[in-house]
Amino acid sequence: MLVSRLSALIVISACTASCSSPVAGNPSAPRPQRLQDVKTTAYTHSESDHLVHGVKTAAGSKLKFGTVRSAAADWSVYPVGTVFQIEGEPYTYEVDDYGSALVGTETIDLYKPTRATMNKWGVRRVNINVIKWGSFTKSLAIMKPREKRNSHVREMVEKIERGTTPANS
Repeated sequence: MLVSRLSALIVISACTASCSSPVAGNPSAPRPQRLQDVKTTAYTHSESDHLVHGVKTAAGSKLKFGTVRSAAADWSVYPVGTVFQIEGEPYTYEVDDYGSALVGTETIDLYKPTRATMNKWGVRRVNINVIKWGSFTKSLAIMKPREKRNSHVREMVEKIERGTTPANS
């Protein structure tokens, strides 16, 4: 009897641990979730403040605009690698970029390949479904070498290191 109770307790404990565990690879990230009324804007590689970077993201990859699309955000809110979908759209977005104007705003900037598609998007409030949260550890690894040169990068790094990100609040 004691053995069967212990076995049941172990099975329940294992299920509870796996069911409530954070996103794999990022113990501080919240579980996948639906976020309502998220402010989104759009950007393109031909904007004057992006010319120096061309079609390269802050994560070092090429800007994507296909089934999976690039998005920029404050990495202390949406860490690099965060994958989400906007409700009503068939595309998946991956946070692989950041921008100085995004820090502290909780805004997500969606990559568009032309100024016309960027302007058409404008500013929209949308509901998003986070499929996978990215990694604050990976965000720090990318940003730490850049923090001395860029105040917006330093601000994101400090928020993550202080543990004052939304995932830790």
